Amino acid sequence: MAVKTKMQGMGTRRFGRVNWLGLYTLTLREVVRFSSIWTQTVLAPLITAALYLLVFHLAIGTSRGTVMGVDFTHFLAPGILMMSVIQNAFANTSSSIVASKVQGNIVDTLMPPLSPLELVVGYTLGGMIRGGAVALAVIVACFPVLGLWIVHPVWVLVFLVLASALLSLIGILAGIVSERFDQMNAFTNFIIMPLSFLSGTFYSVEILPPTLRYITEYNPVFYLIDGMRYGVIGVSDASPLFGALVVLALILALGWWCWRWFSSGYRLKS
Repeated sequence: MAVKTKMQGMGTRRFGRVNWLGLYTLTLREVVRFSSIWTQTVLAPLITAALYLLVFHLAIGTSRGTVMGVDFTHFLAPGILMMSVIQNAFANTSSSIVASKVQGNIVDTLMPPLSPLELVVGYTLGGMIRGGAVALAVIVACFPVLGLWIVHPVWVLVFLVLASALLSLIGILAGIVSERFDQMNAFTNFIIMPLSFLSGTFYSVEILPPTLRYITEYNPVFYLIDGMRYGVIGVSDASPLFGALVVLALILALGWWCWRWFSSGYRLKS
């Protein structure tokens, strides 16, 4: 009877306590999951980023001249870096949840004594670490070749953390909603990619007509790319502080949304 009571207590919701071992184990599982196939999860994004920079440099780099007072390739590099981060942070959490649902072992994550908040934090940290690993690879491998040096390292770190956290949370929501990988890929193809390409990655929003610029200001990825650009080369279209606050507010809102869905078991326990 004592053993049964103890096990029941482990499964109840806890207030003021954190299951640090469980949280560490979940995060470690997410890290091991992507690091064990690092050629796909880290090396492939690095090669893609390098190809983007090479192709754009050869195609229009010299003819374009400068953008916002800096070399076009230098202007482009922070956007490519941020695109790599957000795509991989999103992919890490969404693919992990969808794979567990497809394989039928999502119960192995839901059954241990982890609170909904700990599940959100564990998955998010895994996505953030993958996003950080990809960012580090791109910075170390590509920036020296371009002769590019980071102007504001603190802002680079701030927007790296914010971007990977935001997209990890979006990935959690996409993973919970999706029942198959093709449904998850639809989020990437029809939401993440358009938001990335239409956010000032390849151009300054100053050249846009007023209506399109107004619409762009409601794109959260614009603030991520613009903030990273400020951190790397010291120029931006918007205030980095304002952008950071906008993204932080979205992180809090989406974190609460993820917590609610894990609490209710929406599309996870059925």
